[in-house]
Amino acid sequence: MLTAITGINWGDEGKGRMVDLLSQDYDIVARYQGGDNAGHTVKNERGKFVLNLIPSGILRPEVVCVMGGGMVIDPVHLEKEIAALREQGVEITPANLKISDRATITMPFHVDQDGLEEARLAKTGAQFGSTKRGIAYTYGDKFMKKTLRMGDLVHMDAGVRKRLETIVESKNLTMEAIYGQKPVSVDEMWAWCEHYSAAFKDYICDVGEYLAQADDAGKKIMFEAQLGALRDIDYGIYPYTSSSNTISSYAPIGAGIPGRKLDLSVGIMKAYSSCVGEGPFTAELAMSEADKDVLREHGHEYGAATGRPRRVGPFDVVASRYGVQCQGCDELALTLLDVLDYMETIPVVESYRLADGTVTGRFPTGKTLDDAQPVIKELPGWHCDITSVRKYEDLPAETRAYVEYLEKAVGCRIKYISVGPERDACIVRD
Repeated sequence: MLTAITGINWGDEGKGRMVDLLSQDYDIVARYQGGDNAGHTVKNERGKFVLNLIPSGILRPEVVCVMGGGMVIDPVHLEKEIAALREQGVEITPANLKISDRATITMPFHVDQDGLEEARLAKTGAQFGSTKRGIAYTYGDKFMKKTLRMGDLVHMDAGVRKRLETIVESKNLTMEAIYGQKPVSVDEMWAWCEHYSAAFKDYICDVGEYLAQADDAGKKIMFEAQLGALRDIDYGIYPYTSSSNTISSYAPIGAGIPGRKLDLSVGIMKAYSSCVGEGPFTAELAMSEADKDVLREHGHEYGAATGRPRRVGPFDVVASRYGVQCQGCDELALTLLDVLDYMETIPVVESYRLADGTVTGRFPTGKTLDDAQPVIKELPGWHCDITSVRKYEDLPAETRAYVEYLEKAVGCRIKYISVGPERDACIVRD
């Protein structure tokens, strides 16, 4: 069985928390895109964990985790992340972590270039809000065929050295002429590669073969996405997107088994809206700055990868319905519902008013989205603590009405409801 767990909105929906919960029923959890530019925060009986590259399934000893070929991997960050997890008592070995030989390596000059370009753009207010982790530049070089892949670390021969020389020569044209930086040293990059070859060569393998054999044997495989539908490079709020495909249909491709089809798509969406980075975010226009500050504090809305305060607003029906359609969702998980416990009434963005006065329920793009204004609907709050509730029928009537309004509005059933950060703080509807 192949299941995708994906984000409906701008990312930060609580996917890691849901993967941690649902992975108890799976044999393998595979990441299929992105890099260390976003994080999943998971809190369970073992503690609090922040994961940027490694799939959230690593917190279950019986689960094998896969880092797919669609990912871009910074070995520096990966080494630190593994060390931090081991310090917290998590066992990580080649038996439970497998890295695709097709995954692209984020080199130090990718990270440098990301920071330099963002600083250049910031001078005119044109910055993208990059995490400065080198993701866009790694993917860009991948498509220009000027990168190394993790499999190259297994075979550090004269051929790989020659390719590295060509890559560095090309990169130095940019680093020196455009950014005024000193040239990248081939010898330093080769030594860097040798270090991470020794660190990861035992983990690197043909994960496509591994996943295909597992699927043929009837193993249950979960695909874990990073970010959400609205950050997809093709279907998101371009150009304020990630540089990869975050949608569920890409999951088998990016993981390593492009010929296989998903059996189930589970979308994750928050009970309100949040966003890190630049770009249009209509929901934030629906609340005052003071109200957004209160919501941010109640939801602890700070980026897991960056620590940046997240932009927040009410639940956005228009954006969420679009995200559900992009992800082809069969069912949904609604997270952080307990964050709204303090509200007397709960605003929801029901539709958008466009610049010409038209009211629409369709998610627009480009200038039309930039100029859109929220049309707000107020729903009754429940104004009580729901964190101890474990059965849907035990939720207050107003809470159930809110959940049922959302699932009707976005066109997909909400099966899972998170009412707290703990592993068991979740309601599963029959």
